[in-house]
Amino acid sequence: MKLVHFILIICAFAYSEICLFSANNTEKPNIILILADDLGYGEVGCYGQKLIKTPNIDRLAKEGIKFTQFYAGSTVCAPSRSVLMTGQHTGHTRVRGNAGSNNFEPQMLRNEDVTVAEVLKSAGYKTALIGKWGLGMPGDEGVPNKQGFDYFFGYLSQQHAHNHYPDFLWRNEEMVKLPNQVVRIGKLGAGYATNRVVYAGDLFAKESLQFIEENKDKPFFIFLSVVVPHANNERRAALKDGEEVPDYGIYSNKDWTTPNKGHAAMITRLDSQIGEIMKKLDKTGLAKKTIVIFTSDNGPQKEGGHDPDFFDSNGPFRGMKRDLYEGGIRVPFIVRWKGKTKPGQVSNHIGYFGDIMATLAELAGTVPPDGIDSLSLVPTISGKPSLQKKHKYLYWEFHERGFSQAILLDGRWKGIRLLRRTASIQLYDLKNDLGEQNDVSSKYPEIVKEIKYLMENARVGNPLWQPKDLP
Repeated sequence: MKLVHFILIICAFAYSEICLFSANNTEKPNIILILADDLGYGEVGCYGQKLIKTPNIDRLAKEGIKFTQFYAGSTVCAPSRSVLMTGQHTGHTRVRGNAGSNNFEPQMLRNEDVTVAEVLKSAGYKTALIGKWGLGMPGDEGVPNKQGFDYFFGYLSQQHAHNHYPDFLWRNEEMVKLPNQVVRIGKLGAGYATNRVVYAGDLFAKESLQFIEENKDKPFFIFLSVVVPHANNERRAALKDGEEVPDYGIYSNKDWTTPNKGHAAMITRLDSQIGEIMKKLDKTGLAKKTIVIFTSDNGPQKEGGHDPDFFDSNGPFRGMKRDLYEGGIRVPFIVRWKGKTKPGQVSNHIGYFGDIMATLAELAGTVPPDGIDSLSLVPTISGKPSLQKKHKYLYWEFHERGFSQAILLDGRWKGIRLLRRTASIQLYDLKNDLGEQNDVSSKYPEIVKEIKYLMENARVGNPLWQPKDLP
């Protein structure tokens, strides 16, 4: 599958002349994709946050385009990342849930999967993953270096990534020891530090800056997959505070709970690191040659001990991480390409993580693989919305506690079926009910019928992810 795709890539350069940018720009843009971990729609200033300061992310929005109806691949991390990497929704992509610590096979990409990184690498990009992976473990075929990344530094296991002060990380396929002293919980490196020396997020920022410097003369792709503001669940259980950060910064003197201070400080620290990346692009003369994308893998978390309602983390939406309501899957999505994207735009175009595949392929002047659920966003980010293709529907499935599904039809009708396939379908009219408070299924039986049909036909079977209904 991958070999066939590489052959297609070679042929794709003729096709690339019809791409909106490659026809007029022979130089491929650098791409930096920044993925926050469990950051809610409402936790960024430009999306309505009042208490947490995010000036650099807000600046990205001012200098680029902010999407208001953009969706993660899933409502938890591993399947959301699988959707992002493969351009396939959760009814088609390899990894459809968080598999847990006892069986890694369902949470591993395979050799036959074609990733965004492989597409860009084939198009001449130097590719790097810095941060959290979660789609392959040491020695198996899902590790980043076997999925298109020339360079990897970070966490392989998502449980290990709970700990912001780990005692080791991975550089490519070699373990790198760190000076933190950790109380280990479980077998995957998770736990919490008793002697906190180096903060993983700071290391990731440093690695990103170094990669930019070392590759400034050739096209590069950085997938900066940070672990902020994901909670350290193990530290929360032991010490009642899972919001792990070196200091509380500007929130030190706030009359807030300690976890609330920590949560805000994590996000603002990430924002500062994004600011350093923007400065680096300016200093190296790459700002107009580099597309910067910022988003989050799913809705906000509540495991760290902080109060999501205090920050209004999910904004105007119902639900959080692990919910298929809007608060669990609608995420910030910002694109800045100085000189190409008109600044200060706000788009209500409906897209999702799967669209990143087709978008980045077109920007790189190549073609994505066949059999994906992906539409390029290039017309929207280039100021040509009349050329933008639209999804008839978006699909999600979720495998925790039972089998749940959601469909967004025509950008308006949201159907949700929870925990079992025989459950009634809830229907919400997002045009008139953004908070999904009023189930209108009885008023629109024909729409429910169409959504039911899609729920039954939008997915293909996967032996590792068989639907298991709640009894």
